[in-house]
Amino acid sequence: MTILEIKGLTLASEQGYIVRNFELSVGVGMCHALIGESGSGKSMTSLAIGDLLPSSVRISAGDIRFLGRSLLSLSTVQRERLRGKEIAYILQEYAGALTPFIPIGKQLDETLRAHSVLDRKLRKECILQALEYTRLPDHMYDRYPFQLSGGQMQRVSLAAALMLKPKLFIMDEPTTALDRTNAIEILRIISNLKEQTSCGILLISHDLRNVKRYADDVTVIKEGQLVESGPTQRILSAPAQAYTKRLLAAVPSLRIRPS
Repeated sequence: MTILEIKGLTLASEQGYIVRNFELSVGVGMCHALIGESGSGKSMTSLAIGDLLPSSVRISAGDIRFLGRSLLSLSTVQRERLRGKEIAYILQEYAGALTPFIPIGKQLDETLRAHSVLDRKLRKECILQALEYTRLPDHMYDRYPFQLSGGQMQRVSLAAALMLKPKLFIMDEPTTALDRTNAIEILRIISNLKEQTSCGILLISHDLRNVKRYADDVTVIKEGQLVESGPTQRILSAPAQAYTKRLLAAVPSLRIRPS
C-alpha cells in the first residue's frame, strides 16, 4: 500500500520552473530518502505536500496523492486538517516552532486540543507518553524552551508530532543542527517509530551515511528533475547516473571503488 504518491509534479515561479515532472512514492512502513544538492528542489517538493509553498511558487502540473486521495482536490481547510494530524513535519528549524516563554507541556497541550477531543487528563497522559518515547524525562513538561538543549528541543518537536499518530512524517534535514550523538539518537527513534506504527517517512537529508543506514528507498533530484530512484542498497552501491556517482564520491565512507 502506498501512503504518498507524487506524479508529474511541476512547481513554477515567475523566474521559471523549480521542480519539473517529478515523481516519488512512500509505502507503508517505509522510509524514502530524497537527496540532491542545495537548491535542487527537495524542500519545495516537501512543502508542496502540506500546502506550505510560498506565495511566489505554484503547482502548475501533476498530482500529490495521500492514501489514494488527491490532496490538490481538497480545500485549504481540509488540507490544514490533514497537516499535523495525518501528515507531520519535522524540520531543522525546530527552535522556531516553540514559543520561548510558554512551558513545553502547555504548548503540546494546545496542539492536542486543536486536533483531538481528549479531556485534560488524557491529554497530559498522551504528552507524557510522547516525551517518554522520545527519551525525555517527565519534568520536561514544566520546562521552558530556553532551558532545553538543541537535541532536547528537536525531541520535543518529534514528540509533538508523535502525539497525533500521523501516517506520514516529512523530515527535512531533521538532524542538521545536532551533534553526531544526538543526530543518531533522533534517527533511531524515527526508525523504531516506523517499525512499530507502519507510518511512512519522507526523509530529506544531505548526510548520505544516515540515508544508507535508515532509508529503504532513495530518489535523487537535480535542478528540480528526477535523476534516478530505487532501493537504497542498489542506488548507493551501483548508481546508474553520473550525477549520483558524483554525490557519492563526495562522501568518504560512500566513495565508489574502481572495478
